[in-house]
Amino acid sequence: MLVSIQNLTVTFAVEQEAVKAVNNIFLDIPRGGILGIVGESGSGKSVTALSLMRLVQSPGKITAGNILYHAPAQAPVNLLELSPADMRTRRGNEIAMIFQEPMTSLNPLHTCGAQVSETIRLHKKVSYKEAEQQTIALFHQVRLPNPEQLLHRYPHELSGGQKQRVMIAMAISCQPRLLIADEPTTALDVTVQKAILELLKELQQQTGMSIVFITHDLGVIAEIANEVVVMYKGSIVEQGPVQNIFRNPQHPYTKGLLACRPPLDKQLYRLPVTADFMEVDATGNIREKNYAVKELVYKLEIPQSRLVAREQQLRQSPPFLEVTNLQTWFPAQRSLLGKVKGWVKAVDDVSFTVRQGETMGLVGESGCGKTTLGRTLLRLAEPTGGSIIYKGKELTTLSAADMRDLRKDMQIIFQDPYSSLNPRLTIGQAIMEPMLVHGLYGREQDRKQKVLELLEKVNLRPEHFYRYPHEFSGGQRQRVVIARALALHPSFIICDESVAALDVSIQAQVLNLLISLREEYGFTYIFISHDLSVVRFMSDRMMVMNKGKIVESGPAGQVYDHPESAYTKQLIAAIPKNIYA
Repeated sequence: MLVSIQNLTVTFAVEQEAVKAVNNIFLDIPRGGILGIVGESGSGKSVTALSLMRLVQSPGKITAGNILYHAPAQAPVNLLELSPADMRTRRGNEIAMIFQEPMTSLNPLHTCGAQVSETIRLHKKVSYKEAEQQTIALFHQVRLPNPEQLLHRYPHELSGGQKQRVMIAMAISCQPRLLIADEPTTALDVTVQKAILELLKELQQQTGMSIVFITHDLGVIAEIANEVVVMYKGSIVEQGPVQNIFRNPQHPYTKGLLACRPPLDKQLYRLPVTADFMEVDATGNIREKNYAVKELVYKLEIPQSRLVAREQQLRQSPPFLEVTNLQTWFPAQRSLLGKVKGWVKAVDDVSFTVRQGETMGLVGESGCGKTTLGRTLLRLAEPTGGSIIYKGKELTTLSAADMRDLRKDMQIIFQDPYSSLNPRLTIGQAIMEPMLVHGLYGREQDRKQKVLELLEKVNLRPEHFYRYPHEFSGGQRQRVVIARALALHPSFIICDESVAALDVSIQAQVLNLLISLREEYGFTYIFISHDLSVVRFMSDRMMVMNKGKIVESGPAGQVYDHPESAYTKQLIAAIPKNIYA
């Protein structure tokens, strides 16, 4: 055993109340293995990792327990009893950590090479030149392209996956015995995620280090871990070998996490959620519902006859949106006199049709042009060429004033619910604002009543009207953004990575909400995502985009089951597979 966590309790002082973020947990981290810790946001998994590093900050405090570190040929050391100076020598040197968000973990003022070299010089006491050579070797080891050039580049010049590889290089630079990876793939495309998982497994096998891999997705755990620990509200509810937990989950929360990812081999009316397996009363007690995962998924499966009937119905529906040879280019280089010398072809000669009531999925990696395409359809980005016909109107020739009037019928739900809401407006004011702009519901009282109806529609409570965005979780904020989009009675909604930043269990709830709203209001959606399994669940038809072009399109099930392009096959191969009990 490398680390033994005994009776660990971490308490946060919140408004004169003590909240136990980690509550009396016992956990052993084996030598030379990969331990997965899984749970939703707020389950205590990241606080557990920060406790191992002694990085819990005020108002948090470790109030009980021991963390015993078993170094080779030495007596166990209680990390919680070390002086700050002693802990600093071990942190980074023997125990290292990769944080979730590489952009905020790297200093934007220093080159990537300088930041890794600094870590090496701090712990190994080598010269600048030697540290630089070791950094280049590390960049080769984590398979970064052109390591000698990347040495002198700043974080903003790298992609998300490249930044995460720099963080991995920094973490392994001193050959730690324990590497903690805290949600290192959450914000990444599925193909980049797969590459990072393979890299970490390879590094673990080469070095023999132990890895603690933290995530909210049991599908990811199946790809990398040997053992898994499931955390819920600060406590460990289940643990054991990965295959045992997947084949025979005992706790209802584990069943919920297993079931809530969209299945890859069937279409469901809605996704299972944790509430299907357990009820939690006001005191926190859990009542289990006696469902097996497979049993519930079977009940929710849509019969093939119904899928065929919907496909035929949509085929007979009138065209709702017709896009022909659409181009959106951005200047890449300019001469000294301002003349454009090169273009970035974000959207390059794209054509497709969306029918009324249809959900068109748009899938591709970051940088493929899918977000630019969505913004161009609403004229939030101006097209360079081509045609956009919406309900018989040519959008590319409309004036700015005419386009503003039309936009109340066309809404967009953005990826990040945190930056989509004004922190100075209450939730009620945020939802009411578009009503005021477009002059809907003449009286203040009528507008407020409409907002209360919308809050109920997205499963929020009336008292939320007066609260501010910072008082809500990510999933709740995304519900607010959906309510704001509904405020203008649109008929066309673009969902731009609208569930990418959410836990898989919250993601399932939001996807179910979008499906139910489509059934109730007859919305036409364009659903944009990098996750092909999510797009397959949501969509009637699917387009796969790469380098500004549509490389494949067709019925969602057909594209997934019988992909034609090599790029689509690569996306499908990168999806974490579901293993139902």
